[in-house]
Amino acid sequence: MSHLANKGTHDDLRVALSAHGLALRGSFAPVSEDALSTLSNGQAAASVCMVGVIGSGFWPHFKASAFFSDGQSDPLDRWSRAIGEELAARFGGIALFPFDGPPYHPFQRWADRSEPTQASPMMLRIHPQHGLWHAYRFALALPLAPASQTTAQPADLCLSCSGQPCLQACPVGAYTGAAFLLDACASHLHSSQGAHCMQSACLARRACPVAPELRYTEEHAAFHMRAFAQRH
Repeated sequence: MSHLANKGTHDDLRVALSAHGLALRGSFAPVSEDALSTLSNGQAAASVCMVGVIGSGFWPHFKASAFFSDGQSDPLDRWSRAIGEELAARFGGIALFPFDGPPYHPFQRWADRSEPTQASPMMLRIHPQHGLWHAYRFALALPLAPASQTTAQPADLCLSCSGQPCLQACPVGAYTGAAFLLDACASHLHSSQGAHCMQSACLARRACPVAPELRYTEEHAAFHMRAFAQRH
C-alpha cells in the first residue's frame, strides 16, 4: 500500500478507476478555503482529483456488486464510499464524498475548477462533451500534483441553445430557468402521469440536445428516479 502511495500516478489512478467503470474527471490544486484535512503523511494535499461517471458505463459494475442487491439503503453511495476509501488508502490520500454533511463539500464548484462544466437551467452542471449525462461520485485529495489540463469555459451552451427544449419538456413546468419547483416535480412523479419520467429519466433532462448518445439506460435512469421519488 505504501509503495503505491509513493509511486502512484494519475495514469495508475485512471486504470484503478476504470476497473469500476469510473472516470478521472479532472483535478485542481486545493487552496486554504477548501479546508481539507492533512494527509496521513502530515502534509497538505497537492491535488483534488474528481471522480465520476459518464453515461451508464459504470452501471454493470455497480449492478454486479453486493451493494446493489443487499437490500440496504443508499446502495450507490455505499458502493462509491467503498471504492473511494480503498483508493484513498492505496494512493496515500483522503476520500471526499458529496453526500457527507452538513457541511457538504462544494462539488459543483470543484467540478468547475476541474473541467469545463457550467450551470444549466436543469440545476445540473452541463459538460460540452457529456451534456447532462454525467455525475461526480467522490473526490480524492492526494499527494499527486494536479494533472495538466485546460478548464477554460466555452461559450454558454444553454444560452446559445435554440429554444432551450429542456424548459419546454417538463409536463408540470418544474424548471423555470431560474429555479426548480421540487413540489411540482415530486407530485408528478407520484402520479400515474409521471410513469414515463420514472421509467426513462426526467423528460426535461432527456430533451437536452447535447450528447444524447450518453443518455442513461432505462434501468440506470429508473434507479435514480426511484431514489429521488422516495426522498420526496
